[in-house]
Amino acid sequence: MKNNKFTVGVLTSGGDAPGMNAAIRAVVRTALANNMNVIGVKHGYEGLIKGDFDDLDARSVGGILQRGGTILLTSRSKEFMESAGQREAIRKMNEAGMDALVVIGGEGSMNGANALSKQGIKVIGLPGSIDNDIWGTNLAIGTDTAMNTIMEAVDKLRDTASSHQRAFLIETMGRNSGYLAVMTGIACGAEMVLIPEVPCTAEEVVTAVENAYKRGKTHAIIINAEGSALRTTDIAAKIDEKDVGFSTRMTILGHIQRGGSPSAYDRLLASRMGVKAVEALVEGIHGVMTGLKGKGIDFIPLADVISNKRKINMEYYHMAKVLAR
Repeated sequence: MKNNKFTVGVLTSGGDAPGMNAAIRAVVRTALANNMNVIGVKHGYEGLIKGDFDDLDARSVGGILQRGGTILLTSRSKEFMESAGQREAIRKMNEAGMDALVVIGGEGSMNGANALSKQGIKVIGLPGSIDNDIWGTNLAIGTDTAMNTIMEAVDKLRDTASSHQRAFLIETMGRNSGYLAVMTGIACGAEMVLIPEVPCTAEEVVTAVENAYKRGKTHAIIINAEGSALRTTDIAAKIDEKDVGFSTRMTILGHIQRGGSPSAYDRLLASRMGVKAVEALVEGIHGVMTGLKGKGIDFIPLADVISNKRKINMEYYHMAKVLAR
């Protein structure tokens, strides 16, 4: 062990999420407060395999709380998915004197954390995903900021939509989960929300847009999660085929949803989870993910996290439909 102190590694993996830096900061400073050494792993699991490590101290994480992205950088590692890659990662950890690892990331990252845990590594996971598709936590780090980013974009698009009597089709992230689309649909007063969990036809969208026009609305906002059954371009083409009263415009928000300074909520959530992760290691707890349950932070076994799929609350989907009328 480095200087005979307990040494904690920390990495960010998969897609970046606003608030990851706040989590890194919390892990580092809480570990130092508990007389531990901290090693930062660059480029996620790929860096773990290659031994791309830096020592971290309190000043290393100064001034990062408000920054989006991750100072440790991130990537997706195919090599780590194989047993040989995991074996090499564990070897590099042992060579560096790393006694435990904190992993900040999404579903794939938690799968990797569980794989290491099964091989005897002390691992704590922190959920970081703008899609909020990780089982075991009410909210993941980065989701709140992403929702605010989408809301601001839709509010601006509505201004021009109303000025020109247009239907705007806005595509959000959400390959397997409609959480972002549904929640921002409610917050922005969308006329329709399309999500992977609920099948929908282009004809239904056309009807919704036409009905909005008949009710005297000056615009129609359709929010489409990228993983829904309908491609945004196909919906636009279908509406343009019909004379529904509105002309159409399409906006794909893309990776703008990942960036930006984290919201106050995400900074607080990430900080709480980072502190809790180190406290778990102090108490001898590992093989778990921190999860928001009610107002508290709980520990959820990684094996349970990866064995379950998070489902959106369909009450919110029905609420979005009711409020659109």
